[in-house]
Amino acid sequence: MKRNFFVPLTPRGLSNISPPPPWHYAGDFLVIDFWARPDAVASLLPAELQEDTKAEGHAQAYFIDWQFTGEHDELLNPARYQYREFFILVDALFDGKPVAFCPYIFVDNDAAIARGLAQGFPKRLGSVFQTRTFSAKGPAATKLAAGSRFGASASTNGQRIAKGIVTLEKPVTDPAALGSRPTINMRHFPRLAAGQWERPAVHELVESIMDNFTVADAWMGKGELTLPECENEEISDLSPVRCGNGYRMCVSYSVTDLKTLVDHSVK
Repeated sequence: MKRNFFVPLTPRGLSNISPPPPWHYAGDFLVIDFWARPDAVASLLPAELQEDTKAEGHAQAYFIDWQFTGEHDELLNPARYQYREFFILVDALFDGKPVAFCPYIFVDNDAAIARGLAQGFPKRLGSVFQTRTFSAKGPAATKLAAGSRFGASASTNGQRIAKGIVTLEKPVTDPAALGSRPTINMRHFPRLAAGQWERPAVHELVESIMDNFTVADAWMGKGELTLPECENEEISDLSPVRCGNGYRMCVSYSVTDLKTLVDHSVK
């Protein structure tokens, strides 16, 4: 049986850019709460979403060091299935219910870009790094302890687009207290045929589904974030007016499904 899910479509499916679902993820997260100008957040929302005025421009920045596997020990091929990622989620409403929308996301791996586009994440190529911790303690292994600092940065096309620092203060005793809005994306794939550029083949508002979501070693503290102004980039329009909490944690989950909320695809 062919195992083709992505291109290239080949006889055995081994050359596919990424294997078919289920997809399993584990990663180290740095997360920073911040508030941007509410009008800048509202300008990024698709028509199906509404501004969450109570949120006052609240958003979150995520820096993640990922490891991925499918069903065939893909994690044993780290060159292909380890990657780093940076993205922003902004608060919004869908039918009056709180959600989070992803307007920007950058990743350093083509397989991750493909999976993300299938999910509706607007992934672009970038370079992302963050401070690591190790079980062998020493000056180069930042400890999970009060006062420890974790840094992160992201760049694309030779330009720094984000820098974050989280200074740990205390462990998160109840991971449920971290809270999470459903993540909403726009799956979009255009038509190139002349005269049909404004009639996308795929245009769907979707909700991400994450199974077996697990959080471990969660700490919180002070978050700092800057989004420098760059040539031909608009992410700095979300430059923080102020920053809030920062978090460092380990997360794992699986992806096997996607929920379509609104489908405007042209048949």
